[in-house]
Amino acid sequence: MSDSPRILVVDDETSNLKVLERLLTRAGYEVMLADSGPAALELLRNDQPAVLLTDLKMPGMDGLELLKVARTLAPETEVVLMTAYGTVEIAVEAMKEGAYDFITKPLKRHDVLRAVGKALEKAQLLAENRQLRELVASQEHKSGPFAGIVGRSDALRSVMEVARQVAPSEATVLITGESGTGKELMARALHELSDRADGPMIRVNCAAIPETLFESELFGYEKGAFTGAANRKPGRFELADRGTLFLDEVAEMSSASQVKLLRVLQEGEFERVGGTKTVSVDVRLIAATNRNLERDVAERKFREDLYYRLNVIPIHLPSLRERREDIPLLAAHFVRVYADKNRKDLRGITDDALDALSAHRWPGNVRELENTIERAVVLCRDDRVGLENLPPQLQPEGSGAARKLVFAIGTPLRDIEQMAIEETLKYTGGDKKLAARLLGIAARTIYRKLESDRDEADS
Repeated sequence: MSDSPRILVVDDETSNLKVLERLLTRAGYEVMLADSGPAALELLRNDQPAVLLTDLKMPGMDGLELLKVARTLAPETEVVLMTAYGTVEIAVEAMKEGAYDFITKPLKRHDVLRAVGKALEKAQLLAENRQLRELVASQEHKSGPFAGIVGRSDALRSVMEVARQVAPSEATVLITGESGTGKELMARALHELSDRADGPMIRVNCAAIPETLFESELFGYEKGAFTGAANRKPGRFELADRGTLFLDEVAEMSSASQVKLLRVLQEGEFERVGGTKTVSVDVRLIAATNRNLERDVAERKFREDLYYRLNVIPIHLPSLRERREDIPLLAAHFVRVYADKNRKDLRGITDDALDALSAHRWPGNVRELENTIERAVVLCRDDRVGLENLPPQLQPEGSGAARKLVFAIGTPLRDIEQMAIEETLKYTGGDKKLAARLLGIAARTIYRKLESDRDEADS
């Protein structure tokens, strides 16, 4: 079966059908023909084309009647009407019934190809939006441990596969990755995939606990252990018994706190502050950090022995820059979330806005994208989030790629082209396909020019 877009042409005059078939076939389309409304409906029931190009005046079922039925039978098919009676009234009625465009006879080649091309663009856009909505819905409604993790990129899938293998074990896991990549979501997935899923998952933000309180927070204290200790209080290790203890931002612990944690990991037991009784707990430990712990160990900022205790199973979460194909899916997900939260009826995101989102480097990763979409949804006044709703740094006029390039008079055109390509590649983070799209050229043109420049530099 051909991959070319399918166009259904309907006209009761055989000569018109032949002319249009020849014109559209030469333009690269797959053409289906029908000489009446009922014949067209039969084709629509069996195989929905991208565009329906139909005559208005036909015996029996005319073009408007066919249009009305087609909107039900093939809702994703865009309809273009042809008529020799190009009155405003007919055009308005056709548009009200859902026609995309209206062209008058005698037909001109340019008008036909323009109308069909534009209708096809809309049909493809609607199909892409539907697929994206279905993907978002499947991500949002999927149950299980990865329910909160949105994405289908190879980079993310490989991480989730490792998580599935690692989760049932009792091994300590160290999750690394930049801020905003979803380390807590991954820790929760590991817990829910483990045999401890019925037990508690206790989170500790190591950066938020002062060194003077670290021991009592993790291990608890006895009544009278210090001023204000009116009752015994269990620590986080006790609360996580038969479950999982998640130490977030573990690299922020002080040296003294690292020693105390290492002792518990080595011996599997501890004493509460102010107590003498040894407490044993059954806890699976997961740690996370956005720092390079190997470098911290080399610089003596983190204990080497503790590092090896924590890094039994490493899981590294990719940055959003490393899984750009997930950006449209994430953006659509957050639009739906914050549209519901703010009681707004939004249909999605415009292509220009998606291009800008896909081009941004996202140093804050998914968290930054989420905050950006929340802002955009709140500011949006139309039915779709647009470029104007995004922060200035994401809009072309505020970006490094869109800044004006100043050239001296007489600068060779080739040098200007090279500079434009290089600046756009900086903007897209090296993504040549996206750079080509922004420049309005084929990706192979960028590859060819870069290769040519390398050859000249080597010669």
